Amino acid sequence: MRHDGRNANELRPCEMQVGFVGTADGSCLIRCGGTRVICTASVDESVPPFLRGQGLGWVTAEYAMLPASTGRRKARDGVKKDGRSVEISRLIGRALRQAVDRRFLGERTITIDCDVLEADGGTRTASITGGFVALCCAIDKLIKKGKLKESPIVHQIAAVSAGIVNDVPSLDLCYVEDSAAQTDMNFVMDETGAFIELQGTGEGRAFTRQELMEILALGEKGIRQLHEMQRNALGEMASVIAPRRTLVLASNNAHKIRELSDMLGDRLHVISMKEAGFTDDIEENGETFEENALIKAKAVAKATGLCALSDDSGLSVDALNGEPGVHSARYAGVHGDDKANNALLIEKMKDVPQEERTAQFVCAMALCLPNGECRTVQGVCPGVITYEPRGEGGFGYDPYFEYLSGQTFSEMPEEEKNQVSHRARAMQLMLPILEEL
Repeated sequence: MRHDGRNANELRPCEMQVGFVGTADGSCLIRCGGTRVICTASVDESVPPFLRGQGLGWVTAEYAMLPASTGRRKARDGVKKDGRSVEISRLIGRALRQAVDRRFLGERTITIDCDVLEADGGTRTASITGGFVALCCAIDKLIKKGKLKESPIVHQIAAVSAGIVNDVPSLDLCYVEDSAAQTDMNFVMDETGAFIELQGTGEGRAFTRQELMEILALGEKGIRQLHEMQRNALGEMASVIAPRRTLVLASNNAHKIRELSDMLGDRLHVISMKEAGFTDDIEENGETFEENALIKAKAVAKATGLCALSDDSGLSVDALNGEPGVHSARYAGVHGDDKANNALLIEKMKDVPQEERTAQFVCAMALCLPNGECRTVQGVCPGVITYEPRGEGGFGYDPYFEYLSGQTFSEMPEEEKNQVSHRARAMQLMLPILEEL
């Protein structure tokens, strides 16, 4: 049995009370045994000078021990701050920045203030754990005010101490244990079990690899329990933790939406422009597929405040110097008139011999984030233009486009086409980028 009667693998009694400070944008009073910390989150609609104009937010922290927190009055920080407080402030800031994808925070700063009311060991780990809860409360408030469309929180963060006391690996050290520990370690981890920070020192003696493994196991167990406590304390606000991100497809073309949705599966919550409330006309006046894709994605992302994915695709025929190119959908003059477009194409190709009827479908795909960041990729599918249409499926130029397999896109089953098409090839290049969201 330990100093306070716990088993070696037990956390101290822990409570988290959200909304403890009504004037703060987010707050949490956390109690871990005899340690109590008030964590507040304050939102400032600006960022430090080094981040201005980059479309990125910032998360920082300040830590302080109140004068009576240790039982014997501690002098308040003055102009020159206590070195320990500065070091812990930086630790808390580093840890909580790992919780946030700052591209989705907007150019605003969230400051987490951690003030220790009572100190009985583990104040820095309690500050991180409670600070994350306060951060979630502030994000929830921003969403409810309409300042954020989606939560930027991508990881759940908690921290706990562990060490070796009287040759026994033990979890969550109180002050008496911490001051006499042979080994003292602090763990900051996310919900995947990945380490954000690991601080460890053999203070009384060196520790073995086996002891290290035992301490690690204790730390992981404690973090899992603290994550559950955080979610319970947050209640409905826990929905801001790593939600599935929404992706607006910058199109109302049912064929494209179905194809792209099938390729993406359940990686993201995919919606159309109409479902996102975007009904404006977008003038696609670019000279390349990439320029047109960017025009659409930028417009939708800016208007909706959500990630937008667009593509601009068309047919490029070598014998026609790349025609119809960016004018593929309106080649004959009327947008979307497949019959007229195909008729014009075949008329222009009537004297082109078989060996010169090479062509390619081209798809440029653009992803734009609400902060203005954009990425583009391009997929190309080679083929030839047939003399006569073949097949009943597909759309656009599909009946006249013969793939390397000898089938036209209209003859291919949709599933097979989706594996080799220009759009599929572009999506394969875009998927690793989407996985970063």
